[in-house]
Amino acid sequence: MPLDPEFVDDCIYAPGGLLFDEIHTIDVENHRVVASMPTHADLPLTREQRVHPVLHPRHIAGGLMVHMTGMVAFVHSYYVLGLRSKDGWVGYGAKINSARFKALATPGERLVMECTAKQVRKAPTSVFARYEFRFTQKDTVVYEGDQSAFFSKVDPTKIEPK
Repeated sequence: MPLDPEFVDDCIYAPGGLLFDEIHTIDVENHRVVASMPTHADLPLTREQRVHPVLHPRHIAGGLMVHMTGMVAFVHSYYVLGLRSKDGWVGYGAKINSARFKALATPGERLVMECTAKQVRKAPTSVFARYEFRFTQKDTVVYEGDQSAFFSKVDPTKIEPK
């Protein structure tokens, strides 16, 4: 499904920082979401690469994929956990337990990003989640990660409008 404007408005990044444009799966029962993004040579970091056909082929930068783990975890927090920025919730990556770049993701084919929360602990004003990520391009796994995030709630009356 295309991105819901309310979701985009609630995100802590402007649309240019989201980078994905479709959400394919929201599985509340299994704490799993799947989204995808186009890949092209003008993506942040990717466009700055000094390309060499043998030594350094153009690829989707690993740092950008780590950023995308946060974006797909935001999909999970919004749709599965019901955490909304407008209600005072904010989340941050807490720990990268493992990050495995299994193959180069190259411009052209869409990047499919799967995020599954393997552990969630909720309190009234905080949530801890441990996520597994799997990013694929066509049938190739390009990234796998195990990362944690922490969400906290602040008094929404103390938040000034964007």
